[in-house]
Amino acid sequence: MKILVINCGSSSLKFQLLDMNDESLVASGLVERIGLDGSRLVLKTSDGQKHTTEVPLPDHTAALKLTLDSLVKPEHRILGSLDEIGAVGHRIVHGGESYSSSVVIDEEVMAAIEEAADLAPLHNPPNILGVRAIQSVLPNVKNVAVFDTAFHQTMEPAAYIYALPYEYYEKYRVRRYGFHGTSHKFVFETAADFLGVPKESLRAITCHLGNGSSVTAIENGKSVDTTMGFTPLEGLPMGTRSGNFDPAIYSYIMQKENLTSEEMDKVLNKESGVLGVSGYSSDFRDLSEKANEGDKRSALALSLFHRSVKKVIGSFTALMGGVDCIIFTGGIGENSIEDRAEICKGLEFFGAKLDPEKNATRGKLAEISADDSKVKILVVPTNEELAIARDTLRLVNA
Repeated sequence: MKILVINCGSSSLKFQLLDMNDESLVASGLVERIGLDGSRLVLKTSDGQKHTTEVPLPDHTAALKLTLDSLVKPEHRILGSLDEIGAVGHRIVHGGESYSSSVVIDEEVMAAIEEAADLAPLHNPPNILGVRAIQSVLPNVKNVAVFDTAFHQTMEPAAYIYALPYEYYEKYRVRRYGFHGTSHKFVFETAADFLGVPKESLRAITCHLGNGSSVTAIENGKSVDTTMGFTPLEGLPMGTRSGNFDPAIYSYIMQKENLTSEEMDKVLNKESGVLGVSGYSSDFRDLSEKANEGDKRSALALSLFHRSVKKVIGSFTALMGGVDCIIFTGGIGENSIEDRAEICKGLEFFGAKLDPEKNATRGKLAEISADDSKVKILVVPTNEELAIARDTLRLVNA
């Protein structure tokens, strides 16, 4: 079966077409600037060919129609007809408390996604547009929702309730939800298979490190704690997000700088993190290069990030009463030899020992722990699109 995986943004649409007979990538692409001037589709085929189409695209339905038309163009040699698409999997950012796993989409599911839109106002509305567009263009194909928050719904109340008046949770659903769930689940299951260990007996800490970063504690195959919270702003300092800080700073800076709440939110989400500290870049490769040249603020930004990840690994190890495996994934986790080394430095006291030679790897599944390390340390490339396709296949076959 061929499955189309869709990730809709407010003015963009990313997609992959996968053949689930062998889980191979058939085609992928990006539609940019939907509803804006200069909209275009960039389509990549499995043989590396790239095809660009520039045409006005007023909405997501038009974008999806163009995408599907491109997939069946004879010269692209991708699909003979749209009948080859067996199902469509959608990345949905927020499922609220309604869903702890992926689900076939019906009107009840759509109502729940819409209800959670105020919890993810930048993400759920375009996700909804993507589903509606597919329903319009491919009315007979099943759609599956794969939620970013679902994997973390196994957390206990003590892990997700904030120390605020409880009525805010009851009235407004203010609680920790966690994100990157599809990625954390995928790399955990991949690691368990790689190690030949039953998922139910593996205590793992998964570190999804990139421009957006989060760490999750997984015990008995379930998420028991994670760093992101009510929004993806909580937790680690990231590329441009602040991560955790004293909440009193929020109102203090607003008063000093005469900022509105919207302006302050922009500071915390777009102007903080390692960009804010370094004053130079949100790209860790740029910061590493600058730090090696002697730039103190770039070095400080990196040190702050490494320290934060290390602290979370230590606290999650204590929470689970030990750890069997530490997993690095995401753009930084998969590719940065230096960042992994700095994060693991000092973890030898509880048996996590990095092998410098094994650590000299990028972008592939590998064990990087020393032979005498009691804790396995792995690099596991994430593949959220494949995870979405697998869930979609499982549900439509069921």
